[in-house]
Amino acid sequence: GKPPITHPKSKPLRTFVNPRKGMVNNYLRFTLACALAVLTALTSQIKFYLGIVPYTFQNFAVILSGLILGRYGFVPQLIYIGMIALGFPASARGGGLGVLFGYTAGYIWSFPLSATIMGLIREKVWRKGDLKETVMLWIGSIVAVIPLYIIGFYVFCLWTSGSFGLLNYCLKVARAFGLNLSPFWAVFFATVVIFIPQDIFMDHIIAILVFKQVQKFLKGYGIA
Repeated sequence: GKPPITHPKSKPLRTFVNPRKGMVNNYLRFTLACALAVLTALTSQIKFYLGIVPYTFQNFAVILSGLILGRYGFVPQLIYIGMIALGFPASARGGGLGVLFGYTAGYIWSFPLSATIMGLIREKVWRKGDLKETVMLWIGSIVAVIPLYIIGFYVFCLWTSGSFGLLNYCLKVARAFGLNLSPFWAVFFATVVIFIPQDIFMDHIIAILVFKQVQKFLKGYGIA
């Protein structure tokens, strides 16, 4: 009979399939999620003031969550919300349920959504890591935080209807920049417009640069 046909270059299936690799990836992904949740808490404590307006770096951590974990970017932000619910002083206003149902709650609850949008955009556009894709990531980061701005503003606006102190703060912020605005637009300016430059020109750019540095390592584990 004919000799059996052999394929010298073929290898046993077990050399291609590592049943433990998926488990390792999941452990690493969860570890990264926990680390990013802690990072979000830490960046909420880093503050600087421009007049009476407090700025933090939380958007950096939110965008980075999506960049690193892709469609799972919401996970670290849910962990972060859980930390606040358990009373950890993880937000700029401390911890506890009062924070999650207070006047800044709209921003916090939007973090998972924005991180997920950023993650989906990264999965869609990031291939070679060239300048064009980097710019597309940056544009995508702007798109990702639009729901955050809208929901955050809406919740804050609801609170100002019953709090003269919050409304007065917004009016003071507008006047500090030489603007004489109606209450509605003063709230919009003080809770959205004033934060946009730092978010998109500082937080988002730094997040993308950090992601590019760690992306090769993560790619080896099939995460980025």
